[in-house]
Parts: sequence; C-alpha cells; structure tokens
Amino acid sequence: MPDLGELPLEEFVIDGENKIATTAMGTIVAHVGQKDPNFIISNADGNAASGINNINQALKIIHPTPDEIYFQGPKGQVYEPLSEDACAGLAVGLALFGARTLWCSYESFAINGLPIWQTVTQAMAELRRPTPSTITLFTAGALEQGRNGWTHQRPEIENYFAAMMRNGNIFPLFPCDANSIQVCYEWALSTKNKGITITASKSPLPVRTTFEQTRQGLQDGAIVLHETKGSKTVVFAVIGDMSLIPVFDAASDLENQGIGVRIVSVISPRRLYRPDDTAWKTCTDADGGFLDDQGFEQLFGGDGLIGVTGGTSAMLEPIMLRSTCKRDVVAWKRGETTGSAGQIMAFNGLTAEALAKRATELVG
Repeated sequence: MPDLGELPLEEFVIDGENKIATTAMGTIVAHVGQKDPNFIISNADGNAASGINNINQALKIIHPTPDEIYFQGPKGQVYEPLSEDACAGLAVGLALFGARTLWCSYESFAINGLPIWQTVTQAMAELRRPTPSTITLFTAGALEQGRNGWTHQRPEIENYFAAMMRNGNIFPLFPCDANSIQVCYEWALSTKNKGITITASKSPLPVRTTFEQTRQGLQDGAIVLHETKGSKTVVFAVIGDMSLIPVFDAASDLENQGIGVRIVSVISPRRLYRPDDTAWKTCTDADGGFLDDQGFEQLFGGDGLIGVTGGTSAMLEPIMLRSTCKRDVVAWKRGETTGSAGQIMAFNGLTAEALAKRATELVG
C-alpha cells in the first residue's frame, strides 16, 4: 500500500473552543485518500450531515457528471449509494483484499450492513495473511438530535459490537473529543486484520484530552479525565463524548456534598476484558493487550462505580465483570421523539440529577 507519510493531526487546546470530532477525523481521511488512490470511503447518505463534508470536498463523490456544488465527479473516491448493504460490502470487501477503506454511517440503516461487516471481520481473524483493518465511523444521531432510535443512528447496534469483542479482533473505539478521535483513527490505520468501529458526535463539544492521553487510553482501555478526593469515592466509567456532559455536572453536585469523584473515559473497552475472555490467541495478528488487575483498580477502584453510556449497557460488560465494589449502570433504554439532546438523555435517565442521586445511594 502507498505510504501515507505524516498524518495531518491538529492538537486542539484543552478547554478552549468546542470542536467537532468527526470533522477533525475528516481532515485525516482526506489526507489518506490523497496519498492512496485506491482508498474508498462509503456512506449511504450523510457525509455533510455527519460533519465530514470536508471529505467530499477533498475526495469527491463518485458520479459520471461533474458538479462542484455537490463535490462530485467521475474520478471520486467517495461511494454514496442509498444502500448500507452496498456501502458495507464495498468497504469490507476491498479491505479483505488489501485496500484501505472507511465505511461511515449516519442513518439507522447501518444495521443492514453489519452482517456483512461481521462476516469479513471473522474472515480476517482466520486468514493467514495480513489485511488492512476494516474501519468504520458511526455518528450518534439519536443521542445528539433527540430523535427516536428507529429513524436515526440506533445506540442499540452497539450490542452487535459488544458481543463481537469476544472474537478477539474487534475493537469498538469511543473517542471522547476532537483530539481523541484523531489518535483513534491514527491507531486504526496502523493495524491489521481487525474490525474497528469509531463512534463519535457531529456536534461541537469540549476538548478534554491531549493526544498522549488517548494513546494511553488505547493501550489501557481508559483514561482518567477528572479526580477529586472526598469522604467516599464514586467512579464514573463513561463511554462516549456527549454522555460526559451530565457526568461532569453530577460530579459538581457530589463534590459539594464532600464526596470524591473520579471520571474515567472508556476509549477501548476491549482492552478492559481479561485475557481469557476473548479468542485473541487464535486471531491473525493476535493482539493480547489487556489491562492488568493493578491498572484496573487504579482506574475503577472506589466505594461505588457507575457505568454511563448513551449506547448499550453491554459495552460496559468488561468493567462490570471485574469490578468488586458496589456498582450500577445508566444506559440507553429506548428512542423517543424529543426536541433536543438533553430531552432524549433525560428520557433515558442520563441526567446530572439522576446520576448524583444514584451515586449517593451507592456510597451510603
């Protein structure tokens, strides 16, 4: 494959201007396509809606009729049929045979392409030759827009990836900001024979981490974003970026009560399993990197632990299996049509008030 050279990573200032994670990744995707003429990105509908119109602008949508307004042309590298099956099939098929690809999905129809993605990742695990990993980018439309889960990206599809983590070569990644997503994609590009899903928001959100923190998170599975001491310690294990907002608000309430809080961003939950939980030893390009018990205790040890996610609770299984303290989970329950992200999170119990209340109950 063509050498990509130095990736155009841009490290944003922590607590500075809010940044869109998907757009930050789109800059790198554009670079990959410009360096590698065989690179294809597929998306059934919504690169612009997903905050990655910069990819269309740089690589052009494949279409026989050139049109600069819609960034399309006959030699484009963006494949945009209205079929998730076609998008998934093209992207994973090309990856299986040796090409770099990216499958993006904004609408809920990602579910139609997942069986194809699963089949190819299984083949990659069994092959005795290296392939580029098959990489995806999913934007969390339901959580962000306050839409019901049947018309926009369904958090429930994370159940699929949560179950597949036990294959040994599946790595769902949850960058927590615009810096984090760049490092996640950088790592994904360096891997072989893996299925890597990146889930991120298309809304401007706070920058909370440095590049180095996410590199550590990709190795350990998670990183500490915030920690204070108190009479008791409540640990929030958080998956996602937008779901951090009510957690930080809850932390303020708890700290005012004298309770210590540690907020841990879970970047790569697969790293938090125990080695015997997955079939990693039989995978091509076997990856046996798992956080040891001492590291796990440093991240998640406390008087109470609450797993928080805007997606499926199944993604928190590696943490819940290993934790020995009082614990609970606050997760996505069901989609509902609302007017804002805050309302859909409240419908699913993802509020600062609910989190603080459960935390105080856990630690007595």
